[in-house]
Amino acid sequence: MRVTGNSFSNTLVDQLQLLDARQYRLQNQASTGQRIQAPEDDPSGMAQALNLQTETTNVNQYSQNIASLQDRSTSAYNVIQQIKTISDRVGEIVTQANDGTKSASDLQSYGTEVTQLIHQAAQLMNTKQGDQYLFGGTASGKTPFNVTTDANGNVTAVTYQGNTSVAENQIAENTTIAVDAPGENNSGTGARGVISDSRYGADFFNHLISLQNDLQAGDATAVASKDQPALTNDENNIIYQAATNGAVQSRLDAEASLATARKTSLQQSISNVAGADMTQTLVQLSQTQNAYQAALQTSSSILQLQQSLLAYLP
Repeated sequence: MRVTGNSFSNTLVDQLQLLDARQYRLQNQASTGQRIQAPEDDPSGMAQALNLQTETTNVNQYSQNIASLQDRSTSAYNVIQQIKTISDRVGEIVTQANDGTKSASDLQSYGTEVTQLIHQAAQLMNTKQGDQYLFGGTASGKTPFNVTTDANGNVTAVTYQGNTSVAENQIAENTTIAVDAPGENNSGTGARGVISDSRYGADFFNHLISLQNDLQAGDATAVASKDQPALTNDENNIIYQAATNGAVQSRLDAEASLATARKTSLQQSISNVAGADMTQTLVQLSQTQNAYQAALQTSSSILQLQQSLLAYLP
């Protein structure tokens, strides 16, 4: 069977193109460390790698959510701790007012201090995290608590402007968590209010206003019989809020660790599926380069032989 010169040339070109393409692919693998550059390299492997990358993207988003929630929860905890400090001071005032040695003037001085503590507590409960208030429920764009005073500067009311709902945030697949607590919840259901919750007898601002008024009036009996028991409910509620916040932070820490471990595992899986075996890749690249050079040399020799034979033809 006679092989024409054109047939040989076409076969040579095809072979060189195949070797050149193989060189290019292996060089890319060596430089990027990735075995799969295109779907045709390994269709099933590419699909698996894409699924793993999608999961990695999701886990990265969960990690960002967790970090944001950790910041928000920490800020809320700091506020609750300061509210607890105010509650502790109020407890001291109540105890001192009831020791039987204080004059009406002393009680009025305590009343003035309680007024300032109410303002301080309201300011704390109006704390923002970024552009959102911490204790307004899902109405986080509105100042939660508004203080009203009379002509003498005494606080007459502290009204809540937020709502009783709290946002659920996703921290893992099919897993959400609420880190917020509304400043007030007297609806009888839902998240427990930080300042006021009728289910637990908590109504810190109104109880402080009552204490303020009784101290200003010099009524130590009312302080002991009415204000002290009511404020004990508030103290218990604040302690509950601090404990709950601490538990939420512990869970967020655990979820953050799980997300970090999952990201590491996913990266390893992607590397196993799509990563190149560098030793094997470099060996194959060297073999392909040698084959390419050999093909060039062989084709050159054959073409020279053809030219010599043609020279003898009549």
